[in-house]
Amino acid sequence: MESQEAPAVSAKRLELTPKALIHHKYGRTACYRIEEVKQHVENDCPGLVIPQQFRSLYRCHLDLPDLSFTSDMFPKKKDAEQAAAKIAIEKLGIHSTSATNDLTPEGASYELVARISGLFTDEFLSSTHPLTGHFGVAFGVMREHFGMIPISAITTCDVKVHNLCKVINSKAESDPLLVSSLILNAARKCSSLCTATDELWIWKEAPYSPEAIASVINHHSESLGCVQIEALRIPCSIEENVEALTLDVSNEHYYLDLIAQKLNVKDSSRVLVSRTVGKASSEMKVYFPYPEVPHFSDSSSGLKTSSEGKVSIEPIINQRASYLSGQDIYGDAILANIGYTWKSPYLFYEDVSLCTYYRMLLAKFPDGHYKLSREAILAAELPTAYTGRSNWKGLAPRDLLYAFCRLHKFSEPVFSITRINADASLSVTQRKSNSSKPTDEVDIANGDVSDVGEKNLDNSSIFRCEVKILSRRLEPIVEGSFTDTYRKESDAIQCSALKVLLWFDKYFKQLDMPVEVLSSSGHAHGIIVHAENLSHEFAMCSSIFGSTKNDNLRECSSLESFCKYYPNRKEENGMVVLNIEGPDSGVFPSPGSLICISYAVALVKIGDPVKDHLEGKDEFEFEVGTDAVIHQLEACATQLSVNQSAHFVIDMPSRDLILAAAGDAIKDLSKLPLYNCFLEYSVKVLRVPEPLEDRMEKALFSPSLSKQRIEFAVQHINECSAATLVDFGCGSGSLLNSLLEHTTTLEKIVGVDISQKSLARAAKILHQKLSLNSGVPTSIRQAVLYDGSITVYDSRLSGFDIGTCLEVIEHMEEDQAFLFGDVVLSSFCPRILVVSTPNYEYNSILQRSAVPTTEENTAPCKFRNHDHKFEWTREQFECWATDIALRHNYSVEFSGVGGSSDVEPGFASQIAIFRRSSFNTAETYFKTEDSSQPYELIWEWADSQHLK
Repeated sequence: MESQEAPAVSAKRLELTPKALIHHKYGRTACYRIEEVKQHVENDCPGLVIPQQFRSLYRCHLDLPDLSFTSDMFPKKKDAEQAAAKIAIEKLGIHSTSATNDLTPEGASYELVARISGLFTDEFLSSTHPLTGHFGVAFGVMREHFGMIPISAITTCDVKVHNLCKVINSKAESDPLLVSSLILNAARKCSSLCTATDELWIWKEAPYSPEAIASVINHHSESLGCVQIEALRIPCSIEENVEALTLDVSNEHYYLDLIAQKLNVKDSSRVLVSRTVGKASSEMKVYFPYPEVPHFSDSSSGLKTSSEGKVSIEPIINQRASYLSGQDIYGDAILANIGYTWKSPYLFYEDVSLCTYYRMLLAKFPDGHYKLSREAILAAELPTAYTGRSNWKGLAPRDLLYAFCRLHKFSEPVFSITRINADASLSVTQRKSNSSKPTDEVDIANGDVSDVGEKNLDNSSIFRCEVKILSRRLEPIVEGSFTDTYRKESDAIQCSALKVLLWFDKYFKQLDMPVEVLSSSGHAHGIIVHAENLSHEFAMCSSIFGSTKNDNLRECSSLESFCKYYPNRKEENGMVVLNIEGPDSGVFPSPGSLICISYAVALVKIGDPVKDHLEGKDEFEFEVGTDAVIHQLEACATQLSVNQSAHFVIDMPSRDLILAAAGDAIKDLSKLPLYNCFLEYSVKVLRVPEPLEDRMEKALFSPSLSKQRIEFAVQHINECSAATLVDFGCGSGSLLNSLLEHTTTLEKIVGVDISQKSLARAAKILHQKLSLNSGVPTSIRQAVLYDGSITVYDSRLSGFDIGTCLEVIEHMEEDQAFLFGDVVLSSFCPRILVVSTPNYEYNSILQRSAVPTTEENTAPCKFRNHDHKFEWTREQFECWATDIALRHNYSVEFSGVGGSSDVEPGFASQIAIFRRSSFNTAETYFKTEDSSQPYELIWEWADSQHLK
């Protein structure tokens, strides 16, 4: 197997999309409405007679002020939105040249002056811009500063101003002080505006019209009364705790003045504001005092030395507030969710609790977003394996990695896909676009991978994925180069994203890791670490969380204290189990199964009967064996049977994690010393959905039992030089599909099943592989699928060289399994028949890790699949096979896969190989006379050369 690496992704500045251009011009006034349209799916598999289902298409309606545009229909909502935006910019004549990314710093400076000047006009006061709310206050309650607007109000309300500042000086992205400087300098260049020498106010020199003033005052004449809004004080000193504070907002007070009072500064003009923190739709921002630095100048930086020529002392960075906002925050700061919004005359506000703050911090950790998406901060862990979308709970790994990069102001992760032909040394990379990158790779690099799994060209391909994490300046931070291959592109992407996240998670647990250890740690995980860039990007994070100087939990292990206080309790595996309640139902979790539990977590202090509830869920599902929960919770839950419950205690996690989970109890806990405290978990197993059989087998066999069964069948096909094969109970065609990947003597393959849905899937897979464009080398010249019961005879399937019935009979009632044995050997009469079924005796091995091995435990093993009607022991299976073989002139021998016949309890999957001895004359005559054909033809394919 050889592969050809995909071309490297070139770093270049991306052009704005139509939707981004609309947002740039209209902001939040642009409204996108999605309309879903059901459309009949055309039959994309020639020869398939089953009618297909409907699919959803989407049409987007874009509403702008006084205008509306409608797109065509698209399979994806985002494509419809972009199409509607494109129609709008074409109709309105909006050009990308007006976007800030095409401006030079000089051009942006001119535009900034024009923009600032345009904000102080009569026409602007009649708009729905958020800044008009500040004008309403300026003309209403601000007697001393009538008509004056603090620079911070402009920075917090006008996105375009912010974007222009970033073009003028890229450092404005992370420096609110620089943004204020650039705005003030631009205002000083406007002949129509006035500024103060030592103040940060801007106002219009000429008076506004009385009508404009009355209009803006009336529009924002909200009757607030007196409202108390919770906010947070984030001290500059990392030694001090973050504390809650209250803002008493009313119609008589400007909210920025109230914040100025809390920050101990003169007025609202001395308050600087960060950009929005968290969701873009919120008004959560960090407010901090304008630092005592030299006066503004006309330079691009806006700062100069003092008149005496002395260089001022650099202001002190608030590390926690800066890390949270991604900008440079100085001195003590306030985190508040308050401000004016688009289209609304009212002041928006929401409380910001300590719990909100600690959850925002948690979200910036590699595993934090996953914990929050599962709403299980003290229970969930980032899983160590991705076994498929159906088993993964919470945000997918790729989405988690995107969120992690976004929160740390990185560029979007770049996924590079290599497609490999699994059957030959020929390697095929994705088709190239004009950008010299594979088309799929271009989409993935821009985040368009929602349906990447549908892009597989054929099932003979396997995929490998590399991941690059780049800084905002496109400097490499880490590069994941993994050798693992996957059948689906989506799986390759998700698994690679998870590996990168897991490495970051390991790094965050030891942020002060030396550079040489960083590199070796990354190499061990298939990751290239650019240590200098990594250390630079996480320097502030390391200074906050890398030390243990604030950790007061390690003076004495709480579990050690607990065991000393309760000498009859013993610690095992990081927990102390207090009790197990309820009768043993005999139904235990299995490897790979999805277990559903209810749980609750409480904070308890030794010797104190009062418990503070922190977290709990009535139903919580996770996959056993993937480390998706803390190891103590999984260890306890897998010892319980359904409807049993238990209580156990564990050591304290970090204080920040406790406060993130605390919810309403946080006010009491934030000042509580956590010494001699521990967490008590209450857990109950609600149900154990049966695991997918192949998933459970994959966890214990390599290769999996399904692959071993296929290899077994291929061996017998080639040994007997079989040219024709019929698969009884073919399902979705897994065996028939796999046979195309092996070199065999087969020329004709036939499948029969009672599920039309499964047959439709089989037809599409087989057609894809057998079509001339697939490039799959095969000896198969004909393939047919029938809908029918394998207990009913159809003359078209009589006398095949080999018949297979792998893991099928256990899905039938036992009497139907006996009937099948009679019909297949008496009527279909294949030369060789291979039948496999689970060995019930082996279930104890498969389920050993979940079932306690105690003498009292006499509960029978459960079946491997909820759909199994029976599972036979070796004796039962051999009795069935021997009986039908004797009655129909066949010999039979027994084998199996998974395990050994010489070691108890034998093979995991037991197999009977029937061989026809000779034809019975009466039966031969009967079959030639019986030409019944009850099966319905579902799909048929024939090689064009074979037809000739």
